[in-house]
This record gives sequence, structure tokens and C-alpha cells, in this order.
Amino acid sequence: MDLAEKIREVPDFPKKGIGFKDITTLLKDPEALRYTVRTLADYYRGRRIEMVVGVESRGFLFGAPLAYELGAGFVLVRKPGKLPAETVRVDYQLEYGTDALEIHKDAINPGQRVLVVDDLLATGGTIGAAARRVEMLRGEIVGLAFVIELAFLGGRQKLSKYDIFSLVAYNKE
Repeated sequence: MDLAEKIREVPDFPKKGIGFKDITTLLKDPEALRYTVRTLADYYRGRRIEMVVGVESRGFLFGAPLAYELGAGFVLVRKPGKLPAETVRVDYQLEYGTDALEIHKDAINPGQRVLVVDDLLATGGTIGAAARRVEMLRGEIVGLAFVIELAFLGGRQKLSKYDIFSLVAYNKE
């Protein structure tokens, strides 16, 4: 299946010059959604994934069913103030400022084999921060999984110490 055909591009969103990759068209297609989750799961099947970490918010959409397919648990990484129990936080740089992510302090056990999932890899800032949270809790990152990769933004190179798997790569804006 050509998943790129299932992803709508919205020009000039959220600002002029950006071609937003909209996954809502993929999500509403049952066959495309099943294909996406199964293809991600097939890539990681047999790697003894114990926990899948989904990054807010679209990482939740793929992370939870992926965890189910892999027989693993599921953990949320969220923006500050969204998780109810004690958390650990990481601040990270964005193109125009900073942001932060949190994970429950008891979400990952030392040595647990973890897959981190988000819908999109761009510059690598958000997923890199999520990976640092997992490592801070002494989890072992098996891989970083994405539906979409904006390869021209160089996120893969910044995260080269990890195994990265993406289903659809865009090589130019």
C-alpha cells in the first residue's frame, strides 16, 4: 500500500510556506490504519519490546495499537502538567524557542526494552527529548518509529545512535 497517497498535504498550514502532512485522512481509512499499525509491528516483532512510549499527542494514536500488537505495555509522554502522578521533565530546544515533556517517574523500569513512537520525525527535537526521558529512567531504547519522516529536516542524522524506522519519507519540502 502506498501510504503517501493516504496522507493529505495542506498548503500554508500552520503558516505560509509549510506543507502540513495531515494524517487524519490515513486514520479514517480502516485498511490504511490497519496496514500502518501492522507494518510498524512487523518491523519490531521479535525484538522483545516490553513498553511502547507514545509522544503527545499523535504518537498516542499509533502507539497504543502498536503496543497491543506487540503484547507490550503503553506509556504516555505529555506536555507539562498533564500527567497526574510524579513525573520527570526534560526541556528541549525548538526552532523558535523551547518546550518541555514529562513522563511518569514510575513508567519505565530499569532495563526495560522500549519503543518510542510518534507520527512524524522532523528535526528530532521532540522525539530526542522523549528518548532522553526513557534513558533517564534507565530504559533500553530498541527503536524510534514514525509514520512520516521529513528527511530534508535532518532529524534522522541528529538521532543516529538509535534504530529509526519510518513508513513514508519526504525528501523535499
